[in-house]
Amino acid sequence: MSRAAAHRPDGPRPAGGAPGRLVPPLDPELAEALAGSGAAMREPVTPENLAARKERDAATRPRPTVGELRADGRFEVEEVRVPGPRGGPDVTLVSARPAGVAGPLPLLYYLHGGGMITGNAWSVLPRLLHEWAVTLELAVVSVEYRLAPEARYPAAVEDCYGGLLWVAGHAAELGIDADRVVVGGKSAGGGLAAALALLARDRGGPGPIGQLLLCPMLDDRNDTVSSRQLAGVDTWDRTSNTTAWQAVLGDRYGTAELPPYTAPARATDLSGLPPAHVEVGSAETLRDEAVAYARAIWRAGGRAELHVWPGACHGFDTFAPRAALGQDARAARTRWLRRVLTRTR
Repeated sequence: MSRAAAHRPDGPRPAGGAPGRLVPPLDPELAEALAGSGAAMREPVTPENLAARKERDAATRPRPTVGELRADGRFEVEEVRVPGPRGGPDVTLVSARPAGVAGPLPLLYYLHGGGMITGNAWSVLPRLLHEWAVTLELAVVSVEYRLAPEARYPAAVEDCYGGLLWVAGHAAELGIDADRVVVGGKSAGGGLAAALALLARDRGGPGPIGQLLLCPMLDDRNDTVSSRQLAGVDTWDRTSNTTAWQAVLGDRYGTAELPPYTAPARATDLSGLPPAHVEVGSAETLRDEAVAYARAIWRAGGRAELHVWPGACHGFDTFAPRAALGQDARAARTRWLRRVLTRTR
């Protein structure tokens, strides 16, 4: 029996006591972890507290050093400064691979989360390396793209594209297989990975063989059922989502015409894209836009594997890594990556 079939929720719960609005129940292990994490976990990001939240993120999410990432010689890790977009600054890439593994390796080109307003390329690497680099014998490149509101659209996606161009052109130097690159990311990084796949397709750039979209932030309009249903409840709620998109788009926020490389949910043509792994929780703000994106890929004749984890909120496997639901999700991601990489050998 699958976990979805075996899960026995306690029933829908009121959203913060609001009458008439029911919210999908949290997985019991996640509910316990959230209860013990304090109120800060669910404090919305607002324009008023954004600067303080950025400072807090930098203080509480210290960047591991290159030496620490090398983990006593288990991994080869280097920081590389590469040309950014025309007129923009150079982009820092953190390149890592398991030590002592010969031959060109497939690559996970990874874009960190944080709403495009926080986060960094270094902090995500320990988990990526220990979960996938050794198990699947792949390399990882993590991108330090510019953040909003200091740098607005299209800074982040253009940084990511510039890095991808450089990686594809220096594959031999990096010891990677340029024909076996998967783009991926979580939350904002998932949205950027989807945008990067669209941008590479439309510019005729280096085409990834897969896109790993974990609770992706895809739609600036923020008007889905789940965005309203989970308002004030999810760990990344409608207020936080609106604040982040406003920071990214500035005066362009709320305008009718935005390119899909801003918010991939606005794309009208999803044909010709690499296979996608789309993952989201049933109890999170971004649920409906992720499900809609997978459906749009199917309508366009593409391939997408969709997981809606029952009782999962945004970022569930980050703050409760030992919960069974998070273990199930990580196993599904690993199986998908293995299949995509095996098909292209």
